[in-house]
Parts: sequence; C-alpha cells; structure tokens
Amino acid sequence: MNKVTVIGDGSWGTAIAVLLSEKGEEVSLWGAFEKNIENINKSRENRKFLPGVKIPSGVLVTGDVKVAISESKYAVFAVPSHFMRDICRSFKDFLREDAVCVSLSKGIENKSLKRMTEVMREELSSDRIAVLSGPSHAEEVSKKMPTTVVAVSGDVGIAEDVQRLFHTDFFRVYSGDDVLGVELSGALKNVIAIAAGICDAMGFGDNSKAALMTRGLAEIARLGVKMGAKRETFFGLAGMGDLITTCISKYGRNLKLGNEIGAGKTLKEAQSESPMIAEGVRTALSAVELSAARGVEMPICSEVYKVLYENKAPRKAVKDLMTRDAKPENF
Repeated sequence: MNKVTVIGDGSWGTAIAVLLSEKGEEVSLWGAFEKNIENINKSRENRKFLPGVKIPSGVLVTGDVKVAISESKYAVFAVPSHFMRDICRSFKDFLREDAVCVSLSKGIENKSLKRMTEVMREELSSDRIAVLSGPSHAEEVSKKMPTTVVAVSGDVGIAEDVQRLFHTDFFRVYSGDDVLGVELSGALKNVIAIAAGICDAMGFGDNSKAALMTRGLAEIARLGVKMGAKRETFFGLAGMGDLITTCISKYGRNLKLGNEIGAGKTLKEAQSESPMIAEGVRTALSAVELSAARGVEMPICSEVYKVLYENKAPRKAVKDLMTRDAKPENF
C-alpha cells in the first residue's frame, strides 16, 4: 500500500482518487473549497463535479494541506493549470523529500509559457516529477470503462513507477520519456476542441471535423517538433488519442464551450454555463505566443484566439482558414 494525495477535487481528481483507493492504496483527496469538501464528506459523493460516483469511505477528503499530504509517497496534482503555481507553493513545505509528484493538468501558463512540470519543478524544487495523460474522461474512468493513457518522466524509473501505481485491469498505462511532447499535446488539443465545438454548432459535418482534427494535429506536432519533442508522440495516446476524445465526446468541456460560442454566445456567457473550467480558453493565449516565438504557423489556434479574444465571427474564421493559399500537405 502506498499513501497517495490527490490534489484537486474536480471530476478528474475525484475519479483518480476512487481508482487508487479501490486498487488498495491509502488515498487522501484535497480540495480548495470548504463547502464542497463538507458536501463530499456528508454524501460521499462529489455531486458538483462527478455526480453518481460513490467515494470509498477509506478516502480522506480534506481541505487541510498538511493533513492531506503528510507522509504521502505520491502527490498527484489534478488542478486547473492557472492555479498550479500557487497550489504547489502551498504544498511545498509539507512534501516528503522523496515524494513523486504527478501532473494530471493540461495547460500552458500564460505569459511565462511554461508547461506544468516546469512550474512544478520551480515551485516544489524537485525533479521527481511525472505526467499522466491521454484520452481519459473522468466520467468513463469512474464507470471502469477500458481506458489507456501514458505516464512520462525525464527519469524512466519514475515513469515506470507511476505506471505501476495507476495500472489496473481497466486503466492501462504505458510509459515513456517525452514529457515535452505529452504536455504540449494535452494542452493544445483543447484549443482544437473549441474549434470542433464551433463547427458542430454551425452545422458542419464529418468532413469538416475530420479535416479540423487532422490539420489541428499537424500544427500541434509542428510546434512540438520545433521545440524538441518527438514527432511520434503526437500520433500516440497523448496526441492523436486525446485529441480525438476531446473533439467528439459529450463530456468535453472545451467542445461544449465551442458549441456555445458557435451558437452565438460571448466567451463570458459560454464560460458561465458550467462550473468546469475549459482549459483551451487560456491555452489559446499561450498557443499564439508560442507560435510567434518559435516561428511556427498555427492557423487553427490563431483563428480560435481571434474568435475568443477579438470577437471575430466564427464563419469569418472558417472562411479565412479555407481560403488560405493552396500548398502541399505537410506535417
């Protein structure tokens, strides 16, 4: 038995806490909002973020940082990317020196343009860091539907350790070492998913979505390779796999937000529709900055940014994408 702290009581953090507890690990689940913690402890269900899923009695649910993390071998960060830095600071002084820190968060910090593991390394002063990513909606994992993800770290031993921790008969975990490629894939696919939602709302069909996903993956891979990631990562679980799920699933919060915007709502109105955070909104800002800084053309991400932040009409964005100069198909 390992002691594991899951930091973040959203849908994904809750699903992972349940998975690990049912596997036999000693699990604590930390949340930032006292009222939600009270409600979970009262009903043993996270009705706000993952309704219908019973949380085992063995899971300690708390808002106390010290109580949550005390003596944990693993600290699993399942928090929105824009909260990662502050939350890491809160936990730093209570972490075991040999703790393995795992990021489940998918985003790129605005302004600094740092990935979540870079933020964690800075704030936790640790190199014992890994990422768990792939096509894995919390709602399906909580129902034990077969799911496959990848655990990566710059230290292969840590990646394999995390692989063993999470691996079950319905949650298959591969291991790898391309942290850069996996994190870029997980963050940028959310921007493409917003575009997919806009397309759905405008009544476009399978041809349109297939093109959007394929060319979206192309620009994510272009940026990633330019930054030093492995090309094959973008055609694996964390790349193509996660992109497919995010662009087609009824659970996709970025897809849903895109739907709302494609139907004519403002960004503010669309964000108010759900308590869930659509990471692609903030990531679109980072994407256009990374694109400019690295000299990589990312037309879909650019148009999503213009629709979100410059009030560009979605139909105009689609027309501008379709009428760009003809060129060879390159990845």
